Amino acid sequence: MRNSFLILVVTGIFFSSCDFLFGSKKDKTTAEIFEQGKIDPNLIPSQVGYVPLLPFWNNVSHPQDVFVGYDEMVYIVDDDGLEIFDLKGEKQRTIAIDGATDVTQDRRLHTYVTGRVNKMVGGTSYNLAAVFHIVNASTVGSPLIIDTLIQPFSDVSRNNTAFRGAQDEAVQFTGLATRADNTLLVARTGPTNDLNSVARPDNTILFFDEDGNNAGYSIGLNPVTSSLKSVLGLSAVATFAAPPQSMSGISTSHDFLILQSDAAAQFKALWIKESYDPDAGISYMENSSLTSFDQTKADGFLYEANRFSNPSDICVSGDASQYIFIVDAAKDSFYQFTQKGYEGVNAPANSGITKQVLASFGGSGAGPFQFNAPSGVCYFRKVIYVADKNNNRIGRYVLSTDLE
Repeated sequence: MRNSFLILVVTGIFFSSCDFLFGSKKDKTTAEIFEQGKIDPNLIPSQVGYVPLLPFWNNVSHPQDVFVGYDEMVYIVDDDGLEIFDLKGEKQRTIAIDGATDVTQDRRLHTYVTGRVNKMVGGTSYNLAAVFHIVNASTVGSPLIIDTLIQPFSDVSRNNTAFRGAQDEAVQFTGLATRADNTLLVARTGPTNDLNSVARPDNTILFFDEDGNNAGYSIGLNPVTSSLKSVLGLSAVATFAAPPQSMSGISTSHDFLILQSDAAAQFKALWIKESYDPDAGISYMENSSLTSFDQTKADGFLYEANRFSNPSDICVSGDASQYIFIVDAAKDSFYQFTQKGYEGVNAPANSGITKQVLASFGGSGAGPFQFNAPSGVCYFRKVIYVADKNNNRIGRYVLSTDLE
């Protein structure tokens, strides 16, 4: 279903003389905050670890996701819908989106938000999963919904199969990510996973081109059986293309990362690789290199069995570090891994340390290193943002080695 150019209901104050809300997206005050950080010296670790930038942002209500866009604005989904902040933590605009849970942005500065829509099918109203495609989200002009991808009608494999009523209503869109070519990845989970059906399983990743056309799905990933290439109870998806735009370029890899929240999934964080065969075409497979645990290089690993309980979000840093970040809503914890799947950050130069230094942290509570059901994580210019859902805040953290 396509909705063309719907003006969204928003709140906010606008200056017609600027391209972005409240002036330039870059601000000298922001740089000073990041450099000085309002950091409590008592919270700086003696060796290497993350340091909270205080104060946390508290003007949100049950934030479920956070994403710093290519426009360098901060997008947060909470009880009120899509909230747009500048890098100083000042709220600029609220866009009402029913049932908003996830947000991302492509390199055209088009914003995508998962939510729900009510749609009449056969004389009955159903509340269905949807992705709203928004332009002008952070500009002075009014934001517009230019497309709405609705389950199951956005999936071309359902063109010749009947609407399934309550089963389709039970489907959820649980994650969003974009590639460098503006392909949109949508994580989907639901109850119907018949491997013999002409329709794709509910548990899958759907791909859409920049015009909103369904361009495929994650063929080869198992929707019913746990493995290193399964898609059980998907809770998030991430690509290796991430802000900011840089002179060194942006990753064009078609690989992606997923999280599985299903209890049956033994390995809940997976790196999925795209494979191409001239005869069979594109399919997706496991990254088996992450199953080799080099204990001389690290003490923890991404692919350790039962490493996570209810991982809720994942992202990759857009700079040379290429760190992988995960938050777990059940363990109230934040985790950091390298591209090789090693847990920890690189040791400081000349430290003599040969292993990765563990920097993961967490625990239940409201302290600066604690969380209450963290549900979103993103990275931008050396700063980690965590949507700490039940503490009603966005926490910000920076590595102690980046303060020097």
